[in-house]
Amino acid sequence: MVNLELYKVFYTVARCGSLTKAAEELYISQPAVSQAIKQLETQLGAPLFKRMHKGMELTEQGGKVIFADIERALKLFEGAEDKLKEIYGTPVGVLRIGASETIFQYILSEKIVEYHKLYPQVKIELIEDTTPRIIEVLKSKRCDVGFLNLPTKEDPEIEIGESIMLLDDVFIAGEAYADLKGKDLTVWDLQDYPLLLLDSTTVARASVDHFAESVGANLTPAVEVDSWGFMKQLVERGMGIGCIPRQYAQRRLREGTLFELNVTPHLPTRSVGIAVLKDAALPLALRLFARMLKRPEEV
Repeated sequence: MVNLELYKVFYTVARCGSLTKAAEELYISQPAVSQAIKQLETQLGAPLFKRMHKGMELTEQGGKVIFADIERALKLFEGAEDKLKEIYGTPVGVLRIGASETIFQYILSEKIVEYHKLYPQVKIELIEDTTPRIIEVLKSKRCDVGFLNLPTKEDPEIEIGESIMLLDDVFIAGEAYADLKGKDLTVWDLQDYPLLLLDSTTVARASVDHFAESVGANLTPAVEVDSWGFMKQLVERGMGIGCIPRQYAQRRLREGTLFELNVTPHLPTRSVGIAVLKDAALPLALRLFARMLKRPEEV
């Protein structure tokens, strides 16, 4: 008789690459995981893993041969359970969400907490990375939904749905540039000031560069930073003029430690959108989360 639990342990160890991590995910002891693997190897008459210094690796003539079939079979079992439970309107399983640190912090954090309170039976896994890398994670099926900074390149494997937030990029400064408060500036005037921009691998920076090129301005950064939080700190301390979505600087703008420059022409509005694999079946857990994120005018 097939012991499904042994195959669940095998699959988890293979995915995690570690007995310790698999034990944590399965909420059982490491010796119990090790014993389950030995039992399955005895049952199948073949070694499934090589015990390496850094973890567990599937054997060529054992674990790698059966891994894809086991993965498919377990997902079929999980899908059958989920379908039955969803008939009664109860989301189940794991919801894996991919997004950048900023999107998690400014857009998703409160909704994730709210969702967990409503559906505590759904396990939530958060995968933090840049938009291009989240797309790759989504395509490799390591997350169920990605939240992307738009616009981004079209990908035939990815379907990008409606935006969940509009982003208005603005130029900001601190008290070191108080003489610019209320002053009408053009984007070309900014060429005479030290600029702080996000690094060149980001969608936000690509948007600024494209805008500058379209109007014939040279917005070369004096400093490149890797996060909005760090940019706000440096601008507040007088290192230069930053460019950031207004929505990510609201608190400091209200408090007056930063102020928005009146610059024309305005940068084009961007957005954050939801992305899933094209033609993928969306589980109830994901559909309910996406519904919570709709902008008010869309509800």
